[in-house]
Amino acid sequence: MSGHHDDEIHEHDRGLSYDLPVLARRRMIRLLAGASLVPLVGCSGDDGDSTASASSSTGSPSSAGTGDAECATIPNETAGPYPGDGSNGVNVLKESGVVRADITKSFGDSAGGTAEGVPLTITLTVVDAASGCGTPKKGAAVYLWHCDREGNYSLYSEGVTEENYLRGVQETDDMGRVTFTSIFPACYSGRWPHIHFEVYASLDDATAATSITNTSQLALPKDVCDTVYATDGYSRSVSNLGQLSIETDNIFSDGYDQQLATVKGGVDEGYTATLTIAV
Repeated sequence: MSGHHDDEIHEHDRGLSYDLPVLARRRMIRLLAGASLVPLVGCSGDDGDSTASASSSTGSPSSAGTGDAECATIPNETAGPYPGDGSNGVNVLKESGVVRADITKSFGDSAGGTAEGVPLTITLTVVDAASGCGTPKKGAAVYLWHCDREGNYSLYSEGVTEENYLRGVQETDDMGRVTFTSIFPACYSGRWPHIHFEVYASLDDATAATSITNTSQLALPKDVCDTVYATDGYSRSVSNLGQLSIETDNIFSDGYDQQLATVKGGVDEGYTATLTIAV
């Protein structure tokens, strides 16, 4: 990670005071749930802890088509200071080429760089919470972005302002799924390893950068992070991760069972991360 990036203070890294409105809202929902006023039950009965394994780590085993009578929507989180959706400066969503599955390379008139790192395939399944997570959201769209191996965000961080890699949009298929080919993100100072995403009702809405329905973040399990960060290029992530826990992260500290991805694979063949998103 560049020294400049270490010196920057992410808006979503400024602590609980910044995220209090989001956290308070989610805690209020949980209090209401406990009073049986709003029965919210996640799509998973898991407590969100990862299962240590050399090749597989499981987060929420939620799945489209479960038909659960009760299903909580994905928690809303801050998009952070580097969304690239027009809400903080640059808007990559209106650029030709942003609709793509492989987000490892920059596109258009940018510098044309490629993000290096351990391969990661990300598959998100968008389902309808009102139906108990039993109905896929066909024709919705997901905009996904994350930092590179150095902990930098394209379009914003020093040295990669001309790049737009690790950002892309996909329309959900008949099963509500989108798949992105990417690399495993770094752990930068102050945040648990994560991936940002926004859900839109349609591809037209996404490419017009309007009418976001949900904004959230995907968390990556510690055992897989430990394995990946032991490889070349991720050295800064080792010390950064060692100073954190997912339980104390300022985004995931109030619960992450709906946001912890199931990750399988290995360093040589690459990893796959899957998560079901109820909206």
